[in-house]
Amino acid sequence: MVDVGQAAERGREVSSRVSEEGAGWDCVEIGAFKDLRPSKESFTWLSPRTVWKSRNEVLAGVFGDPSGQVRVRWTASQRERGVDPSFRIPMDVGPEFSFLVLGDTGEGDASQYAVIPGLLKLGADTSFAVIASDVIYPTGSGNEYDDKFFRPYKDYRAPIYAIPGNHDWYDGLGGFMRVFCDAPALKAERQGFRLTPSGLRGLLWRKPEKIDEARLARARERRSLPGQRAVQPAPYWAMETPGLLVVGVDTGIHSTLDREQAQWLREVSRDPRPKVLITGKPVYTRNEYKPSKLEDGGTIDDIVADPAHNYVAAIGGDVHNYQRFPIEVGGRTIQYIVAGGSGAFMHATHTIPRVTVGGLHEDDYRCYPLRGDSLSFYSKLYSERLRMRWLYLTPAESATLMSRQIGNTPVRDVPPVRVTRRMRWAARILGGWPMPFRLPVGRVFHRYLSELSDWDTPPFFKSFLHISVTPQTLKIRCFAATGCLPQEIEPPLEDEVVISLL
Repeated sequence: MVDVGQAAERGREVSSRVSEEGAGWDCVEIGAFKDLRPSKESFTWLSPRTVWKSRNEVLAGVFGDPSGQVRVRWTASQRERGVDPSFRIPMDVGPEFSFLVLGDTGEGDASQYAVIPGLLKLGADTSFAVIASDVIYPTGSGNEYDDKFFRPYKDYRAPIYAIPGNHDWYDGLGGFMRVFCDAPALKAERQGFRLTPSGLRGLLWRKPEKIDEARLARARERRSLPGQRAVQPAPYWAMETPGLLVVGVDTGIHSTLDREQAQWLREVSRDPRPKVLITGKPVYTRNEYKPSKLEDGGTIDDIVADPAHNYVAAIGGDVHNYQRFPIEVGGRTIQYIVAGGSGAFMHATHTIPRVTVGGLHEDDYRCYPLRGDSLSFYSKLYSERLRMRWLYLTPAESATLMSRQIGNTPVRDVPPVRVTRRMRWAARILGGWPMPFRLPVGRVFHRYLSELSDWDTPPFFKSFLHISVTPQTLKIRCFAATGCLPQEIEPPLEDEVVISLL
């Protein structure tokens, strides 16, 4: 078995914070993950069919998000089936244990499978794993779990629990509830057409897909060992360990907790044990504060920030990279973490401005990929796509540009670089440097830069969390996966924080 502490020490020495090689640049040999994939087919957001299948996101924004109402039906159904009405999951883990957190995993392509070798290596002794948001893209269908869940994690020997993301809700949560809660489909509600927002929404709403039970049964055989089996009570839950409560909440499509779940969260949060929140949407991301709303008033962060509730960290998916915001709240520090980098396309970090949110100083903020690496990668991608060689910025050029733009010291040592007009205009086009004038088209392009830029070759800049728990401390480590063989052999440690539980 791998000693994670020793692996972390080695990983710190080979990370992107130390060298370009650690970031996966000049990838000479692709990792062994390529042999794990079932096919060479790639998932892409550039397909009109994929976008159309995901239309419920737009419809929920225009006509209202129905996920709260549907969630109440799911939880009522589960209680009727006899599950613990408090949605508690007792864990026999002892006072010291570790677990993994993955986020936004389920594209089923190279970017997801590139995470697997490092995950299996460093997760060999972990007690369980949690997927935070978007288990299956694009619509959470129960018929897509084989290659996007059961196959990639077939050799992970511990149970996997999950919190649904907005894409899991595009199937009415049917696939998610069948796989993770062993729940039968909800009975269809018959409603005649009404000239109301909900009635108009229903005309275009993508209906849940009927699950092929025989196909799902075959898929389940990939994770059929006794230690791999897990059934969670609902789409939200509280995982009980001796010294820590792991609380998972379901934020639906548009980041709102229904009244029933909000009341449940308040009740669970009164437990005196230290707590970690795992949520489908992060509280802090980029330089923004975006706490999920509670239907009966307030936000999730009102509960997390209350010192009486003893939350030490809040981890959210949905955004496809790693970020950490150590925010001081009432004389103590809560670690707010974005952990959505375990499978889907990478959301750019070079478009994140200097961080000031929550009173945080830029030097205390962490992200992966580094802003310079993000800018360099997108410049490489678009210089090739547009056949514009001048658009390419080397990692050193990008790091220098981002350092000047953000006003900080480059994270890793870079050779002296003279900033040229070409470099500035390349960075402007890609959203890493301010334009001398405002262009609406440019703002739209920068807003959807990542979604328009899916790729299937290393480096991927993927990541996952390894969390170690003792009665005294909680240690959160972010390990990287680039898709290159050296980073499979020695997974880079990109960030680490130790939190006192006393």
